[in-house]
This record gives sequence, structure tokens and C-alpha cells, in this order.
Amino acid sequence: MALVSGPGRGGVPAGRDPAQEPYLVTEKHVNYIKSLDTRKDELEYWLTEHLRLNGVYWGLIALHLLGHPDALPREDIIKYVMSCQSENGGFGAAPRHDAHMLSTVSAVQILATVDALDELDELESEGHGGRIKIGKYIAGLQNRETGTFAGDEWGETDTRFLYGAFNALSLLNLMYLIDVHKAVAHVQACRNFDGGYGVDPEAESHAGQAFTCVGALAIAGHLDLVDRDRLGAWLSERQLENGGLNGRPEKLEDVCYSWWVLSSLAMIDRLHWIDGKKLSAFILRCQDYEGGGISDRPGDMVDVFHTVFGLAGLSLLGFPGLVAVDPVYCMPKHVIQRCIQKSR
Repeated sequence: MALVSGPGRGGVPAGRDPAQEPYLVTEKHVNYIKSLDTRKDELEYWLTEHLRLNGVYWGLIALHLLGHPDALPREDIIKYVMSCQSENGGFGAAPRHDAHMLSTVSAVQILATVDALDELDELESEGHGGRIKIGKYIAGLQNRETGTFAGDEWGETDTRFLYGAFNALSLLNLMYLIDVHKAVAHVQACRNFDGGYGVDPEAESHAGQAFTCVGALAIAGHLDLVDRDRLGAWLSERQLENGGLNGRPEKLEDVCYSWWVLSSLAMIDRLHWIDGKKLSAFILRCQDYEGGGISDRPGDMVDVFHTVFGLAGLSLLGFPGLVAVDPVYCMPKHVIQRCIQKSR
């Protein structure tokens, strides 16, 4: 899945009345995502190879939310994902790349979305690692004294990696491989006086980190530890006059925060604390109405990252025509329900 930006830009097309009610150009978005892997002659395609597996996840989820789950060939998806697996069980961003937590999480989410988790152990006989090997790779990145998780063997820690470990291990039904209690204690240490969460203890509150911390607590069954009103107030203050959301005070609006902020609000039952109608209109104004795709804000080039998170935000708002998204996993709700049923 190419991560090249463009070629189109988000914004109301020329000749269209800006006051006209915005609408979702579903088919244009589907075609835009399907076209991404045809742009291999562009330098940007190769410069973004370090995000390739993440890109497959973003594109796949966007297609599922648009109601087109079969737009990409299932067997090709599985084959590519498994080609990214390392000997240690983790997954790299692309074939022959070192394994990393973020690409491993994307791999598990992709396989779960296309209902291929049951095939992991069968693939093990073909030289790939099964569920347990993947789970052990993830568990091996936890510091058992602090509860933190590293992104890879080089040791950088971040609550993104902690959430990712919870996400993937819960989908694999392997949470018992890690020290959940220590990890939850670390998340609590990252909470600030304003109710938000930082990347580490005493770090600045950020909407993206709020999602990772609240999501981890939701998976662990500890949402009771969240100060819902204080966090809800801080998150609702992320909405600007134009309807868009930012990640921190004094920053510009960005479509991707339609996911990071809204998902957190949904998990703590405070989704109604922002103006959903204004936010929906902002996201829709960021579409390329001609070629598909969504940009970070009107006038900028579209890309698959902002496309999926814009659609996920609209889904959380109940926008017509979109499949319901799970606020904890950023995957279709029916996929998460299927995973839960199979784990029983």
C-alpha cells in the first residue's frame, strides 16, 4: 500500500457552493485506496517503505468502514503480511525490515480483520511463527520491573507500544504472557493534572497518548481509573471554531484527531461533549471530491493515513453509510465481536 500523498487535495471543488451540504464520496475513496499500490514509480513510494505494513492496515480498515471489505484480494493480503515476519516472530514494516511493535500490531490487526488468525498456526508449518511465537515476541519487549514496553530491541519506550501490545495480545488471546498489573500502573503514572496523558510520566498531555492510555485501560478492564470528567473536558477543548480537532492547545486542527480525540471520548462516554455536526462537516470538507482520499485539512494533499482516521471519526459520529468502528481497536465492531466469540 503506497503512502504517497496526493495527487489530489482536500477541499470543496471549484464551482460547488461551499454552503451546500457536504457528502461522502464513497466510491471515490474506494478507488483511491485501490490505486495506491500502482504508484511504485514515484520516489515517495520507496521513501515510505518503513510504514508499508501500517499503510496496508490503514487502507484495509478504510475499505471495511466504507462497506467494501473485498476490494483487496484476501490471499494477497495474507501473503504480504507473512512476508514481513521475522525469525523472532515479530513483523517488520516491509519484507527484510527489522521487527517492530507497531508493524507487528498492524500485522495482527490485518490478519484479524480478514479472519486469518486461525490460519497462523497452519502457516507455522510453512516456516512462519504461529500465535505463540508472535505473542512471545511482543511479551519480550516488556520491562517486567517498570511495566513499560519497548518498540523494538533498541529499547525506546512509549505508551504507544504498551497499547499496541495490549491490542495485539488481546486479539491473539495471549494477555497472560505479560504483566498487565505493572503495565496499568505505568499508564496511571502517565496521567497529568489536567486529566490527559503523556508519552511518559510528567510528559505533556497529548490527544494521541490519551487514546493509547485509555485504550490500554479499556482492554485491561480498568476504565474505572480514568478521571472521565477531567479528561473529557480537556479533550472537548480540542475542538476549534472550524469544527476540527487538535492534539494539544494552540495547535492547528488535523483530521487524524477526529479519531484520537473521539475514540477516547467514546470510551469514557463523553462523545456528546463535542459538536459532532461541525466536526463531520470539517472532515467532509477535507475530501478530494474528484479523486478520493482525505487530507489533514482543506487545501492539503490527501493520504491514506488521514483517510482512514477521518472515516473512523465519521463512523464514531454515526455518519450514514459507514460500518461501525470499535473505539478501542480502530477496527470494525463486528470483527472485534468475532474475535471475542472465538476466544471463548
